[in-house]
Amino acid sequence: MDTLFNSVIRWDDQSPTRANFMNGYIQEHNDSQGISRHSPFPPHFLPMTPSDSEASEDSDEGTSVSVSSVFYPGSHQASSDIVFRSTDSVLFYVRSNILFKTAKTAFREILSSHLIGVRPMQNIVDIPETSDVLNIILHMLHNTSSARHSPSIATLEAAVDRMPAYGITPKSHIVPSTPLYHLLLSQAPLFPMKIYALAARHDLYDLAVNGSSHLLSQDLSEITDTLAQQLGAVYLKRLMTLHMERIESLRRILIQPPHPHAPTKECNFDDQKNLTRAWALVAAYLAWDARPDLSIHHIQTTFNSLNERLDCELCHDCLSVRIKDVIAQWASVKRTI
Repeated sequence: MDTLFNSVIRWDDQSPTRANFMNGYIQEHNDSQGISRHSPFPPHFLPMTPSDSEASEDSDEGTSVSVSSVFYPGSHQASSDIVFRSTDSVLFYVRSNILFKTAKTAFREILSSHLIGVRPMQNIVDIPETSDVLNIILHMLHNTSSARHSPSIATLEAAVDRMPAYGITPKSHIVPSTPLYHLLLSQAPLFPMKIYALAARHDLYDLAVNGSSHLLSQDLSEITDTLAQQLGAVYLKRLMTLHMERIESLRRILIQPPHPHAPTKECNFDDQKNLTRAWALVAAYLAWDARPDLSIHHIQTTFNSLNERLDCELCHDCLSVRIKDVIAQWASVKRTI
């Protein structure tokens, strides 16, 4: 997992780091864990004093600043004109025109009170979000993926939920062609209900559809009132309908017994009724405990047990054909809302 922000920068008046810093490029520095890093800075970037930012720390060694490892000075073709500072004091250098190109109202209310176009260090905008959350939002606005930082499901939820507060409509920007959409969908196998609820809250239909296939094993009776409110009437009904329709489809598929073969001396129509009755019993057993996520393997194994009672090879063939037909039909039943 890549670190979200570059190593802490320290300097004092006598250090060679400060000299390199003033020359426009920090060749190397050690972070708070003593890890050596390389960090580019443009020539106009000036070192901060304790009064310049709340992100600074007074210490015997000097001042500390944390900078995003993705949105750092020089990360854009043009120089940054805005610096966002998260609640955990990480700086993010961005271009306002890039933000507005993706979402015309992105951060506009916050930025309207700040002068655009001055040097970044004179234009720090405090954003009331952690660096993890802000990082995801900025990646989305730049149409890049934050997957390499391995954000948690809670962080992803928080980032999407907070977007409207900054003039960003998730429904307009989290679509199948975007990295954030794929990152959210990748969480669906592990957190299906969280992803589905997130999609429901913001009407992210495509995400809800593709994520719903992982909810076939969900016990709908365990949905709390709070969760039901998050899902809303529309998406809750869609999920319930998916479950009910799959169960009804399964029962409809199972009810048809194997087609009888032409009567022979060894196995006439009356003899074949034994297979029909046995099929009906097994089908009733499966239908009684029908689940929307019933596995093909379970269906196949259960019906194959009937072979032990058959002496007629033609009956074996009829049973085999019917089992394959059941499996094919069940596999074709819709698995998403």
